[in-house]
Amino acid sequence: MTPPSPPPPWASAPEVAALDRLGAVRERMAAAGIDALVLRPSPDFRFLGGRGDGFLVVTADAAVETADPRPCLPPGVRRVGVDPEMRVRELFGLAVQAELVPAAPVFAPLRLRKEPYEVALVERAALAAESVLGQARELSWFGATERAMAIRLRVLALESGCEEVLSARVAAGPGTAEPGSAPSGRVINPGDALVVSLSGRWDGYCAEVARVYAVAEPPEDFDAVYSVLVAAHHAGMAAARPPATAAAVAAAVAQAIDDSGYGRYAAPAAGRGVGLGADEAPRLRADDDTPLEPGTVFCLEPAIYVPDLFGARLGDMVTCTDAGPHPLTAAPSVLPVLEG
Repeated sequence: MTPPSPPPPWASAPEVAALDRLGAVRERMAAAGIDALVLRPSPDFRFLGGRGDGFLVVTADAAVETADPRPCLPPGVRRVGVDPEMRVRELFGLAVQAELVPAAPVFAPLRLRKEPYEVALVERAALAAESVLGQARELSWFGATERAMAIRLRVLALESGCEEVLSARVAAGPGTAEPGSAPSGRVINPGDALVVSLSGRWDGYCAEVARVYAVAEPPEDFDAVYSVLVAAHHAGMAAARPPATAAAVAAAVAQAIDDSGYGRYAAPAAGRGVGLGADEAPRLRADDDTPLEPGTVFCLEPAIYVPDLFGARLGDMVTCTDAGPHPLTAAPSVLPVLEG
């Protein structure tokens, strides 16, 4: 392979990284028999330094940002890797007589291990998200709706410098027992369980933090569920020592919840990787044998959902280092109670 050209003297760390990454991406393209990549603005697009709102076309000889990718594809192209975020009309618009395959397998292994500057950016994003939820605790929750509080959460995030709020979720009472439920018009009342989470992008990198509260006073057994989640989180952290696998971390979390008697109510996954995207490798679940490496960053999020009663999910950002896992955020060890 031709050695990469030296970076220009003005190049920043991300720009230098993009130059290095391009060579690694081309090696993986060649190994997969992919003649060209067509990317839209997405985590993979940003991984290679894409900045605009058009397409990024990568071939063995060039990397071009363009509004129309078709003239940039080499003659006789046989296999094209496409961005998973491309729309159907964009795929049809390529109008190329070639096999279209997902580009994700080219990028996923390369994005798994973050550079030190990337870890620092994720940490900044994580602390910003945690700070927003800290401010949210001081708001008046009684009598407000889930939807209204989710909107306030979005406003706080944008005021903190968040470039894009990916999700702002507020669930109260029985709504907490429904994974991924959208904020509704339900009024938040004393005695409710409350789950609040924020996912967003700051300075190009993502973070998610989830917190659990009781409103005025905890529902029956909710304190116990919270303690189980804290124990599961500790178990997951203890297991997340490179080169342990993502599956080993998921197993440790599942075992801690199962030992408490809540195993049948546990979420099937214990978290996922976070970086340029909010949902990337590794997936902390039983079928992911990806080894954790120093520089791997993930959201550890043990969760329990008891149908028709309540649910709880703690989400904290973690990075792996040579010395073991390092928490970027930390949930309280005791269930917080909102008084007003």
